[in-house]
Amino acid sequence: MKKAIIGRKVGMTQIFDEAGKVIPVSVVLAGPCVVTQKKTVEKDGYSAIQVGYEDIREKLVNKPLKGHFVKPGISPKRFLKELRIKDADKFNVGDVLKADVFASGEKVDVAGVSKGKGYQGVIKRWNAKRGPTTHGSKYHRAVGSMGASSFPSRTFKNKHMPGHMGNANVTVQNLEVVKVVPDKNLILIRGGIPGPRKGLVFIKDSVKAL
Repeated sequence: MKKAIIGRKVGMTQIFDEAGKVIPVSVVLAGPCVVTQKKTVEKDGYSAIQVGYEDIREKLVNKPLKGHFVKPGISPKRFLKELRIKDADKFNVGDVLKADVFASGEKVDVAGVSKGKGYQGVIKRWNAKRGPTTHGSKYHRAVGSMGASSFPSRTFKNKHMPGHMGNANVTVQNLEVVKVVPDKNLILIRGGIPGPRKGLVFIKDSVKAL
């Protein structure tokens, strides 16, 4: 991983390119992220930096975590994440990562928590076919056969069944950065990204970029 940043999904909109073509984009308020800790090979066995995102009131931070911020003289942050980036040794505690770490045309992977859909049946959750609606059938939206009766006399793992839908970690790969607005810390990414509006997202350089 060469570079990465934390942000919040603002929503979706559309912009026009030079040819007048409409491009659907997701808008991310990326950073600023402050380096709160630096890990080195000599001390920790590997090289990485820890960054904090989004200020939070001091009264909402517990005592051990408060000391983590007071020692380097950084205001308390709501989210902390460790980044094993390539040039971690070049950063120092207190440095700030902004949206301009990425540039237009670059490929990125975006990770976030998808929208929660609650408890759903097999038709909505797995696109299952419904049963007959006439001739006295009382089987309409049920899950269907659970398995054989005599052998193996159990339900196999991974059978499509009702359950909690959404609210899972999702990563969308190889998306294009269409535009970066450094003064407003905005990154415009082509297409959709995981999560609802104001959802936390993690942007890093793509592992599949050509």
